[in-house]
Amino acid sequence: MIGKDKLFSLLGSEIKKSPAEQTEVVYIGNSHGLTRYANSYIHQNVYDSSSMIYFRAVIGRRMGVSSTTSMEKEDLNRALLTAYNIAMNQRDNPAFEGLPQPEDYPKIRTHFEQTAKFTPKDRAEKAKILFNAAKKHNLTVAGKFATGESEIAVMNSNGVEAYQSATSADVNVIVMGDDSSGYSEAISRKVNDLSFKKLADTAIRKCMDSAKPQEIPPGKYNVILEPKAVAELVEWMNYTGFGAQSMDEGTSFLCGRSGKKIMGDNISIYDDGLDEDGMPFPFDFEGVPKKRVFFVKNGVGGDVLHNSLTASRNKMKSTGHAMPPGNFESTFSLNTFVKGGRNTLNSMISNTERGILVTRFHYVNGMLDTNKALMTGMTRDGTFLIKKGKIAHGIKNMRFTESMLKAFSRAKMISRERQAIDSWWSAVGCLVAPAILISNFNFSGKTEF
Repeated sequence: MIGKDKLFSLLGSEIKKSPAEQTEVVYIGNSHGLTRYANSYIHQNVYDSSSMIYFRAVIGRRMGVSSTTSMEKEDLNRALLTAYNIAMNQRDNPAFEGLPQPEDYPKIRTHFEQTAKFTPKDRAEKAKILFNAAKKHNLTVAGKFATGESEIAVMNSNGVEAYQSATSADVNVIVMGDDSSGYSEAISRKVNDLSFKKLADTAIRKCMDSAKPQEIPPGKYNVILEPKAVAELVEWMNYTGFGAQSMDEGTSFLCGRSGKKIMGDNISIYDDGLDEDGMPFPFDFEGVPKKRVFFVKNGVGGDVLHNSLTASRNKMKSTGHAMPPGNFESTFSLNTFVKGGRNTLNSMISNTERGILVTRFHYVNGMLDTNKALMTGMTRDGTFLIKKGKIAHGIKNMRFTESMLKAFSRAKMISRERQAIDSWWSAVGCLVAPAILISNFNFSGKTEF
């Protein structure tokens, strides 16, 4: 890592050189080690270290953005002047009111040396725990284990100076037998918080319990979605409905529904960059402190996320959810939470006379009708039939087609325990979700596997 002082010195000197009326610079640095395994063997071990520096130049109400991966002063200056020249040739953006002003940031510890110094050999030793556990049952393991550290710095000519370093460790495990598979995963900023024995036990149990899967007909079933499955649905809602741009374009499921009942009373979905149950991060890529935003609160439609541009257009304040420069309209929930309930997963199963337990989904498509949050996808790596309050046997995977507005309006039970779920933005956040029991969930088709 470069460090706060050196970054501020280097990037600050570039801002002073800028011919623009206002200038912003964003530094994103990552060092990332990845171990992949299949058939209970490590087949790939890679390390990547990268830097990206964005310049945003402002002339009146015109903006230009350029980027470089080089930290050489000549390359930085070239990128700065490119951003300035782009701004010179842009049209005015009437909604733009200037770059953010300085604010105070909450102090959150997000960097841990034990994770930053984790070596390929250390990752291999952890993977060996998975392999040995599966071997006892004549099963094989596939998946990946990654550790890394990152640092983000945001500066602008108004005096914004934001810096945060962070670490992350994430692992997923797919245990495979002749005709079944099981899945588990974990993510944390502290690598030693990951329990590889627990991960192995969970995936092995799911694989063994789902062996010799039986076929059941498509239809509407009471379904228990484990946290990974819930997170995959909410992630698509994030893509299509949580941001100001989708609201302004009329494609969000929240359009016309703010303040109206859209889900069950027990459903609350929100973004909170300061909640340490997830992967907290205190500010966005404009250097604006993150604010808690409810998309759904007790079943009632709430607000969407804003950066400085979308906020000024809508006569609001930024919620601290700008993405890296380049798409001025882009906002995204990087710290997404679904509120937990009062139940346990076991009590949800025991209260289900007949239903389906879903470990996770794949090939989810959330673009069918974004105003209804209508999605389709397939189950994977542990799908079970529940009879009389007990898991009866594994079933072949099924396809669902369902509106999340309707599905989450039929949520009957929610687990107290929530799980942090990995996604592509894990350096700066994750999704945190409970298990949810939903009645009459629509399974529209079946597969042969």
